[in-house]
Amino acid sequence: MNAQIRMADVLEHGARTWPHHIAYSDTSREITYAQLAFAVRAAAAALRERGVGFGDRVAIYAPKQYETVVSLLAVNRIGALFVPVNPQLKEAQIQHILTDSGATLLVTSLQRLKRMPALATHAVLLTEALAEVVHVPHTPHTPLAPLAPQAHLDALFDGFVAVDDDPAAILYTSGSTGKPKGVVVSQRNLVSGAYSVAAYQQLHSTDVVLGVLPLSFDAGLSQLTTALVSGACYAPLDFMQASEVPRYCDARRVTSITGVPPLWMQLASVPWSDTSRSRIRRFANTGGHLATPLLRRLQALYLNADPYLMYGLTEAFRSTYLPPADALERPSSIGRAVPNAEILVLRPDGSECGVDEPGELVHRGAFVTLGYWNEPQLTAHRFRPVPAAHKQIPRHGVAVWSGDIVRRDAEGYLYFVARNDDMIKTSGYRVSPTEVEEVLFSIGHIREAAAFGVPHPGLGEAIVACVVSSADAQACRHDIARACRESLPTYMAPLRVEVQADALPRNPNGKIDRPALKALHLDAFTASKMEESIV
Repeated sequence: MNAQIRMADVLEHGARTWPHHIAYSDTSREITYAQLAFAVRAAAAALRERGVGFGDRVAIYAPKQYETVVSLLAVNRIGALFVPVNPQLKEAQIQHILTDSGATLLVTSLQRLKRMPALATHAVLLTEALAEVVHVPHTPHTPLAPLAPQAHLDALFDGFVAVDDDPAAILYTSGSTGKPKGVVVSQRNLVSGAYSVAAYQQLHSTDVVLGVLPLSFDAGLSQLTTALVSGACYAPLDFMQASEVPRYCDARRVTSITGVPPLWMQLASVPWSDTSRSRIRRFANTGGHLATPLLRRLQALYLNADPYLMYGLTEAFRSTYLPPADALERPSSIGRAVPNAEILVLRPDGSECGVDEPGELVHRGAFVTLGYWNEPQLTAHRFRPVPAAHKQIPRHGVAVWSGDIVRRDAEGYLYFVARNDDMIKTSGYRVSPTEVEEVLFSIGHIREAAAFGVPHPGLGEAIVACVVSSADAQACRHDIARACRESLPTYMAPLRVEVQADALPRNPNGKIDRPALKALHLDAFTASKMEESIV
């Protein structure tokens, strides 16, 4: 068997090992591993004909559909970097990603291109045209031509030889300084990460993995990659109402679900048939703390499922997980290191913290990404070596310093304490306050603005905006709602807006005192406050 350097190699292995297993399923088709490999080869050849080669960036702005999955794997196959774009982003954010990544090609649909005509200034490959290239018979067991020999596959690369440290993708995540920043993911990150998660979740070739998170989100991409390394089926879904999810799970025979806390709140509140909920073998949470009462509701709902509570960051994919057996005793813990990772809790000087002493979570191992695209200074700050555990045996390579504060108990279990910067974690997304504030400042009558997150029982954090405006409060809120609707995805819009005529509070350095503002609104979305607002 050839070494599985890339996810495209994983797919080729799957096509040999499980040729007739369903690899992809949605409401209109079921595609076997052999068929998917056939389609990816055809799409890779089409990309090469368009001049895409090793190291080029290909942005993919499309829903979680068959052509999107084929595109990701085809780009990977030819040694280019795929850049998945969150479908919720607005035109200015998409343009930033295209410009920053230097994408030579944008894969998108005709409908999206009509809605954002400015994107047509880039080289575009429509998913409708790609669908004609990658069409395969819908009958799963239709005989296909045998897999091409490896020598022929390598000819696609014009002499390029893949190694696992080569970059494979750029995943854009909001940064604390404004525009989204690109995290460069290596071939090894993708493959090793997929095998690690599949191992501790005990995924099997009989599983059907629901793909409900965006492919631009590392956890969403992981649903696809873990399915492929396991011989399982990836079943993506874009939904409008939460009630659609149980019906889809029933129709597609879903056995595995990974979500973020706001999604779990929705899924716990809609009806599930006994068949669909009893078929779930595991459910996993990421993107924020899952409140214990909600965890218990999910355990009662999915009677046959193992719960997995996970913590990770885009810069290192998954970092820790809490095994199902520990969910009853330690539901507030983020667990221990995932397989093939070392998790350290360090003081600012790099020394290791003692038991229950808060410190920065530092991740070392195969999942540490290559750094930030076009951000050498930020990369040098966040990606750096850790002190040697022993003078004669230094730790190898660099680690990612997460900026998150955790503590480790006497038994080695980790607990999240706080975030070390101003990033807002809402609805499973990382939101930059600066990016929200830029939209607020685009409104002429707003003179000062500060955006921050406060605890929210359903969203993890809710975004609060405090502004100073020369307009009356009602008109100001109306203008803010319109500007956010036009320029930001829904999850980035402030849920609460406070308008005042006087200056925002300052700290001794003359800067806006964000901690003071946050303290004033800290309990804005507690149960009692929300009940008062209803009354």
